[in-house]
Amino acid sequence: TVMLLNGAALRGGCCRHKTLLRLLGPLLSHSKLYSSYRRPGAEPEKKPLWQNADFSFKKGFDALKTQLSLLKEETQNHLIGPEGRPLSQYLLEQTRVVWQFRSQEDLNKWVISSDVEIGGKSEVYLKLGRNNQGAMLYGTLNTEVPRDGETKYSGYCSMRAKPQLGSFRRKKYFDWSNFNSLYLRVRGDGRPWMVNIYTDPYFSHQKDDLYNYFMFTRGGPYWEEIKV
Repeated sequence: TVMLLNGAALRGGCCRHKTLLRLLGPLLSHSKLYSSYRRPGAEPEKKPLWQNADFSFKKGFDALKTQLSLLKEETQNHLIGPEGRPLSQYLLEQTRVVWQFRSQEDLNKWVISSDVEIGGKSEVYLKLGRNNQGAMLYGTLNTEVPRDGETKYSGYCSMRAKPQLGSFRRKKYFDWSNFNSLYLRVRGDGRPWMVNIYTDPYFSHQKDDLYNYFMFTRGGPYWEEIKV
């Protein structure tokens, strides 16, 4: 369980996005997203980006209706108050549960990854815990370096929350301006973990800015609360 305690710490505002991608979004279906990373020794992608997009007007029209309904819902929530709640309730809020793990739907809000994506041998999995009262992140951490002649270090596993999307695929950031503490209820394996909190970037060169916190777990059968 991940929850917040009242105060002021991190603030996530509205997303600044590219207008062209926002307008073309409903007309592009099954398009691929590419990162700037390329595995050492791999050939660069020579296929034009537009050839990877599937232009389908029927699917685009259906997607447009969905996005307009989301926009209508966002507008109605904005008229009610912050995050669709009355202002009095929003200002008096003391705690808020951000994530919990009770169903497969809760797990689908997260993405797991490991160094296998860059040629490593680590493995990571995520499943519901006993009685659906938590989530279990497990796997194998392997620090063997890929034999590509370039990589010097390897061995990582991660669990990242999926970004929230608003209408027309706009990224929505968590507004935690009313809180000053982040609590995590975990049962670790005795090894340190790193908690990363990304911010809403204003300039493009700030897209990788984040806050770091080292979480030292005790291990054993007991749960512990980590305060950030």
